[in-house]
Amino acid sequence: MKRFITILKNQSPARLIALGFAAVILTGSLILMLPVSVREGATVTFIDALFTSTSAVCVTGLIAIDTADHFTAFGQGVVAVLIQIGGLGVTSVGVGLIIAAGKRVGLKGRLLVKEALNIDSYKGIVRLVKSILLLTLCFEATGAVLSFIVFSQDYPTAHALGISIFHSIAAFNNSGFDILGGLRNLIPYQDNVLLNMTTCFLIIFGGLGFLVILDIARNRRFRKLSLHSKVVIVTTAGLLATGTLLLKATEDITWMGAFFHSVSARTAGFSTYPIGTFTNAGLFVLCLLMFIGASPGSTGGGIKTSTFFTLLMQTRSVCTGEAAHVFHRGISKQNIAKASIITILSGAVVCIATFLMCVLEPDCSFIQLLFEVVSAFGTVGLSTGITPDLSVAGKLVIIIVMFTGRVGAFTLLSTWAGRNEKNIRFSEEAVVIG
Repeated sequence: MKRFITILKNQSPARLIALGFAAVILTGSLILMLPVSVREGATVTFIDALFTSTSAVCVTGLIAIDTADHFTAFGQGVVAVLIQIGGLGVTSVGVGLIIAAGKRVGLKGRLLVKEALNIDSYKGIVRLVKSILLLTLCFEATGAVLSFIVFSQDYPTAHALGISIFHSIAAFNNSGFDILGGLRNLIPYQDNVLLNMTTCFLIIFGGLGFLVILDIARNRRFRKLSLHSKVVIVTTAGLLATGTLLLKATEDITWMGAFFHSVSARTAGFSTYPIGTFTNAGLFVLCLLMFIGASPGSTGGGIKTSTFFTLLMQTRSVCTGEAAHVFHRGISKQNIAKASIITILSGAVVCIATFLMCVLEPDCSFIQLLFEVVSAFGTVGLSTGITPDLSVAGKLVIIIVMFTGRVGAFTLLSTWAGRNEKNIRFSEEAVVIG
């Protein structure tokens, strides 16, 4: 045991984070198979429990079996806890428990939080974690109260309270799970303005990222915000507006429905209209939004809004001959290189997984399989309805893609690839491009 602990201590922060997520997923799948978690008369296989646990921890929302129809109140509570751990991050939850126990957070714990939240300094790590936990509690409590107003009209008080808490946790953590039963998601409430707007409110703020929310609360004026916050807010607003217009143009849905799905496609996964009835054009729009995803340090996935924005600025830079810049600030070559690598690796994951799914699931159309893979990678949870009918091999592929999307393709590659410490510079020669 001591040797095992020593081995863990010697691992890199990125590898520990990946192992932490894997451990929580495996533990969650085992708990979900216990008799106390499964409804009487329902059957939950290991692959379905593993799929559900992975989807919850990776805050995705894709489901192989309906959560309400197969799991008891205890099992649904386990799913909610897994979503919360996945949204906050294993390290943030761990540090939060250490703080709650009144113990001191060591250097290793601070290093893990720094890596998980992708921040540059150790300064104020403990205070940051406390702020994140408090923010989460405030947003989820507000969401639960507003959701209860809606659900209490259709369900007994205790049941409505449980649904409201679960929904608020899932929405703020950008995970499209629901416990309404019958694989309905939020379709029965497609015309309910309060629930639609409450859900969008939780998804948007959960997807902005904790650092951005804290920056907004601290400075309040746009011009005083950090460059990162400005980029995230502008990109988020642009994507929401563009997605709403394109979905309204391609689908026979209301403006509220178009806005809701534009918001939800940014890694949340709730739906108020059957996604399987969308046109190929609409599904393609959703794929683009899902691939871009939420923002760094948030509860969402995808390549991230800042990555997408950086690539746009670099494209403008190449076309105009000017250095990449925005808001009177330059964008470093290191950021541009990292954005390019993340996008290429993410595209490679989607392409490889889609190819495997085409081989394993020949009865499904290409757009259905592509949509499923992008949804899994972006940790979104939207589906055309094929998830429950996937083969065991197909589900395993989606499980791996969800895990990769949550931890990050770049992080996984840097975690397991060997490092070459030699710093050798070679003479340069031009290569014809384009």
